[in-house]
Amino acid sequence: MASDGVLQHAVSKASVTRAVVVERDALAQLPRIVAQLQPGRTCRIVADGNTMEAAGHRAQALLRVSHVRVEPPLVLDATPRLKPDADAARRIGAEIAATGAVPIAVGAGVVNDITKLAAQTARTPYACVATAASMDGYAASGASMLDQGFKRTMPCAPPIGVVADLDVISRAPPRMAAWGYGDLAGKLVAGADWLLADAAGEDPLSREPFELVQDNVKQWLSDPRGIAAHDAAALGGLMEGLLISGFAMQMHGNSRPASGSDHQLAHVWEMDHVAVDGEAAAHGACVGVGAVAMTALYEWLLAQDVPRALQVIDARVDRARVEAEIAASFADQALVASARAEMTAKLDRAPQRVARLRALAACWEDARQSIRATLVPAATLAQGLRDCGAPSHPGDLGIPMPKLTRDYRRARLIRRRYTILDCLEDLGWLDRAIGALFAPDGYWGLRPVSTGT
Repeated sequence: MASDGVLQHAVSKASVTRAVVVERDALAQLPRIVAQLQPGRTCRIVADGNTMEAAGHRAQALLRVSHVRVEPPLVLDATPRLKPDADAARRIGAEIAATGAVPIAVGAGVVNDITKLAAQTARTPYACVATAASMDGYAASGASMLDQGFKRTMPCAPPIGVVADLDVISRAPPRMAAWGYGDLAGKLVAGADWLLADAAGEDPLSREPFELVQDNVKQWLSDPRGIAAHDAAALGGLMEGLLISGFAMQMHGNSRPASGSDHQLAHVWEMDHVAVDGEAAAHGACVGVGAVAMTALYEWLLAQDVPRALQVIDARVDRARVEAEIAASFADQALVASARAEMTAKLDRAPQRVARLRALAACWEDARQSIRATLVPAATLAQGLRDCGAPSHPGDLGIPMPKLTRDYRRARLIRRRYTILDCLEDLGWLDRAIGALFAPDGYWGLRPVSTGT
């Protein structure tokens, strides 16, 4: 488990969150936190049916006993699984605004994101009761929502307080902790992408939020079997890692410390409605597989001679080709329009392409060493995912390998953030790198379909 000092330091640096409790029976401290942070305010719990049973009823009772005014809880329909629908969150926000209550999210990823956007809509702070160690969004600025079918991170304030009761979290379905492990695994790729963007002069490294995550993430990922066994210490470490990742995002002001090309690939699959056994694949499950996929791509890049590539680089950018690629990559016109907006932001920086590559070439050996130290081998990462019961191969999500080939390119189109995908495209190597991974002696050519679930 990460030391409590690391967690409390992260809280002290957070822009909004002021109180966090991660321990057994932490739920008992919810009334104190609410009274401390929002004295005299009426509260309203937002949950789904499952999370209401897991912690919502007790939270409601604890608040009442402590003489905190509470409205009847808002229980969301989660059949077959709750969706992060932005319009639904806005409607909830309007309802909350009409009553003036402080919303308290009781749940995991989607419940928290819906409540976060609803609170933003209502212009009120909110608090959060985590019911599973399943994702890093509890403490993050922004909510990952489906807005007209396009998966995007929408600007929202994080919670003022977070309660993570390890007794509640240990009773969550085991696969949810496996999803959290997958989400945390993506931080390795996020760190590598940030180092690469910094070396290329695209996104300067902010040392403190970077180190807050990268100095600890390998330790947080070190006990996948303990997480699978629902060991309290392992779950506590996982939960702290997910929260601290969120605080690093608060500190930096956006998701760069915790989200990179791995998340872009995951968002493509979520927008494609990838499903396992008829149920939408969870975000953390997609991120974990995406992290393996991008780590394999990094292994190919790190073996190349980037300075030598500048001798044959073509500085021209074919906007018509990019437009055609966007149109061919998404059937829904709303998705096409969103991808076009993201890529327009990238293409506006196209004149800096040669400057980016010259900057990268000038520091390539140092950058390569730093990136390599940040990552772990793709095979090692995949084994950790398998050990905690998480998907580790596209086949575990029902994704055929030809689709993965296309999705490496599609992932580049949905975010303006500079990652390995953009660097390889700058170099003219993206198709070559993808092809190498699928060759008989490449990573995907050698990997059998795993048994992660």
